[in-house]
Amino acid sequence: MKILSIQSAVAYGHVGNSAAVFPLQRIGVEVLPVYTVNFSNHTGYGAWRGPLIAPDDVREVITGIEERGVLGEIDVVLSGYQGGEGIGEVILDAVARVKAANPGAVYACDPVMGNAKSGCFVAPAIPVLLRERVVPHADIVTPNQFELGFLTGTEPADLESTLASVDRVREMGPRTVLVTSVERPDAPKGTIEMLAVDDAGAWIVRTPRIPMKANGSGDVTAALFTAHYRATGDAADALARTTSSVFDLLQNTYDSGQRELQLVESQEAYAYPRMQFTVTQVR
Repeated sequence: MKILSIQSAVAYGHVGNSAAVFPLQRIGVEVLPVYTVNFSNHTGYGAWRGPLIAPDDVREVITGIEERGVLGEIDVVLSGYQGGEGIGEVILDAVARVKAANPGAVYACDPVMGNAKSGCFVAPAIPVLLRERVVPHADIVTPNQFELGFLTGTEPADLESTLASVDRVREMGPRTVLVTSVERPDAPKGTIEMLAVDDAGAWIVRTPRIPMKANGSGDVTAALFTAHYRATGDAADALARTTSSVFDLLQNTYDSGQRELQLVESQEAYAYPRMQFTVTQVR
């Protein structure tokens, strides 16, 4: 499998492509990383250095890849955080080029906008761009519950309303939806869930909540779920594998006392997920 991953990159720590590439490689996926920023560290520190890469420069990198004649070998285009307005059109152009070369390729979009605790942390134009231009072209989307609400103009608060919001997203274009950070009042205290939905059904998985903020964990989640789902077409299996791997990554990071993901140290969790959580079909 080959994935063209168009995302941010940092020198220190693990977010964007700096979070997604290694776990994908560890499960045997060939990754072509294209960077949208090249920062010293993620912006959560409040200070960083390095450039936001101009959309035309990102497009040039993709054109250079195309000139190598490999777009027909790409199975997935993956995108995450979009630092500026112009990058959305570059990503959509790349998706169109890849699908022209390989009609069986899919586009997986992680519509990064914010979360329930921090609110929206991207430029005001980005959520509108994602909702109106980008997401309708995606085959797979991986929003958290907060982002799902923005995309659909709803407030998902329990399983029924979250499923209804997922159905609205699927009406926009994507057929496969992974919802992360699902919270609902009837779930046991100290837990959190993920929900996967495709044409075959809907599945949910519950894990203990690890009390930490983990920048980049969503990027790992989107990458692993996309790769597993693309390999098997089985949403339940992809959900189980991804949940197991990401939980162990987060637990290892929490146990280490470090702020940054223990991405390399957790590599066995990607290659050999323990499959320690039960996935339940809910529709």
